[in-house]
Amino acid sequence: MQKEFTHPGPVLDEKGVPNPGYSTRSILTYERKAIKASPFRIKEWDFYQVSDQNMCLQFTVGHASYAGQVGIMMFDFTKGEMLVDKGNFLVLPFNSLHLPENAEQDHVISYHKKSVDLSIEAKRNTRNLYCKWEDFEANIVLTRQNMNSLVITIPFDEAPTAFYYNQKINCMLADGVVKYQGKEYYFSPPESFGILDWGRGVWPFHNEWYWSNGTGFVGDKIFGFNLGCGFGNTQAATENILFYGDSVSKLGEVVFELESDYMKPWHIYDKEGRLDLIMTPTYDRTTRTKLLWVNNCCHQLFGSFSGKVILDDGTELKIDNIVSFAEHAVNNW
Repeated sequence: MQKEFTHPGPVLDEKGVPNPGYSTRSILTYERKAIKASPFRIKEWDFYQVSDQNMCLQFTVGHASYAGQVGIMMFDFTKGEMLVDKGNFLVLPFNSLHLPENAEQDHVISYHKKSVDLSIEAKRNTRNLYCKWEDFEANIVLTRQNMNSLVITIPFDEAPTAFYYNQKINCMLADGVVKYQGKEYYFSPPESFGILDWGRGVWPFHNEWYWSNGTGFVGDKIFGFNLGCGFGNTQAATENILFYGDSVSKLGEVVFELESDYMKPWHIYDKEGRLDLIMTPTYDRTTRTKLLWVNNCCHQLFGSFSGKVILDDGTELKIDNIVSFAEHAVNNW
C-alpha cells in the first residue's frame, strides 16, 4: 500500500523530518527554511529535456549549495553526435539561483552573465525555455497535455532529516527552434515532447539510482511513464506511474535489468505483471562531473521502448517503439 496525499500539508514537519508519500498534483508545501540540515547539504535543480525521434535538448539549472551548474546540451542520439555542450560551473552559489519552492506555481528562473542569457518561465500550463549562449539560441514552448504528474517525498534511512522532494512532469508537447552555427533545428508537435525533473532535498553524499521517463502516443491518446528505483526509502511510495490521456495509474516496485554493456537491451518490469518493457539503446550520453567534492557519473541511454503496460482499470496498452531514455547514475555530491 502506498500513501497518497489528498489534502494540503507540509513536506517537512517542525523538526525537519519528511512526510513520505506521493500525489499527482503539487499538494504539499515545501519551504526551504524548514530544512534542518547544514546549508552545504541542500540540493536543488530544475532539469528540462526536449526530444523527438532523433534530437535531444537539455536545460540544467541547479546546485548542491557548495557547487552549481547552468548548462545546455544538445545531441543527435540516432547519429551518436554531440552538437552543443555548454556549461558554467558555480562555486558556492547556495540560493543565488532563486529556484522556486513550487514547480506548478507561475515563476521565472533567469541567469544572465557575460555571453549567457537564459530564462525559464512557467505560466499556467506552459513552460517557455529560452537561451542565448554565444552562437547558440533556443526558444521552446512546452504545453502540458495531462495535468497529473508524479510528486513524491522520499526519506533516507541514513538520517531522519534527509529527504528528496521531487516532481516529474511529462506529457508536454514541445514547439520551437534551435539555431546553432548557421543551422536551424525544429521541435514540433505532435512528434516532440518535453519533461521536467524538479528536485529539492538533502540526502547522503553517496547515492545511486535508475530512472526512465518517456512520452509518446498510444493510439490517439498521449501516453507517458516515470519509472525508477534505488534511491532512498520508497516503502511509503514509489516513483513509478503511468499517464494515459488525462488519467493516471500508479505502480509498485520496478526492476531494471541490464548487462555491464549499457548498449545491450534493458528489461524494465514490475513485480505485479503490469509493466513489461524492453528498451533497445542507440546512444549512451555519458556525463562525468568532478568539481570540488562533486564526483558524478551518469549513463543516459536513448533508444526505443516496446512491450506492454496495464492501467489501473485493467486496460492493457501495447507499447510500440516509443523513443525515450533510461539511465543509471552513481553520484557523490
